[in-house]
Amino acid sequence: MAGRAAGGVHAAGGHIGPVPGPARERGPVPGHAQLPDRLEHAGVPAAEVQQSLRDIATRVTDKGPGGHILTGPIYVEGAEPGDALEVRILSIDLAIPYGYNGCSGFLKENCGEPRMRIIRLDRTRMTATLDSGITIPLHPFFGSMGDAPPPEAGRASSNPPGTHAGNLDNKELVAGTTLFIPVHAPGALFEIGDGHAAQGDGEVDQTAIETSLEGRVQLIVRKDLHLTWPRAETPTDYIVMGADSDLTKATRIAVQQAVDFLMELKHLPRVEAYRLVSLAGNVRITELVDGTVGVHVMLPKAIFGG
Repeated sequence: MAGRAAGGVHAAGGHIGPVPGPARERGPVPGHAQLPDRLEHAGVPAAEVQQSLRDIATRVTDKGPGGHILTGPIYVEGAEPGDALEVRILSIDLAIPYGYNGCSGFLKENCGEPRMRIIRLDRTRMTATLDSGITIPLHPFFGSMGDAPPPEAGRASSNPPGTHAGNLDNKELVAGTTLFIPVHAPGALFEIGDGHAAQGDGEVDQTAIETSLEGRVQLIVRKDLHLTWPRAETPTDYIVMGADSDLTKATRIAVQQAVDFLMELKHLPRVEAYRLVSLAGNVRITELVDGTVGVHVMLPKAIFGG
């Protein structure tokens, strides 16, 4: 595997460096060019703003479309269109003691001042305590992990997820889980970024606790696996996914992916696979705020025994 990155993660055992905190260029949420100043204005001491973030804000001139800071593209030797890329998420660690949450998203009429709130992170207890005294457990994950989209997409925005995965914002993809992505281009061209310390399903105000993360992933080319949409696996669940600009269509894709997966995995007749999704599958809205909305279905492994 070979690749270059601004920022980075450990990939297939090779260290590339820390991933700077991400940003999105939508509504009042700061784009990455303005993020260092906005962080300081919101109360982050200048010494706590990562130099790598300042460097990207000042040195990177070929930006977008889309507002995320991403590591990549990483060329994966042997990956060809039609293969699948298996991404084993080995570790994820908080790189800085704070994150931020910006306000816009699904019901932006609920927003008010401050539009950007700095949230301190307790890396010992793995919690964040809000000004209200409410404590949120931290489960860090990379909001964006993906490969190059199909060639006909051209230069694609980092915002909407799709068959290439990308900005999934799926909070289940923590350390110890695995993501499987269809490959559309030679070398796959893997990217990773958009660090989140904590997030609810839906990510309704457009942001999680956005922060800087360090992680290790292992990339494996799967010649034996042929996918049309990303899938994932946790210690307890299988996860299938769908995305579309229409929530109903995204749900249809995800549910059909669940049916197809069960037919493949357990050789069930179509009607019995569909029945099982209704009886034991958990259909969840992944995110509502990325232009293309995401839906995923979780299938608990426990129902299969063994």
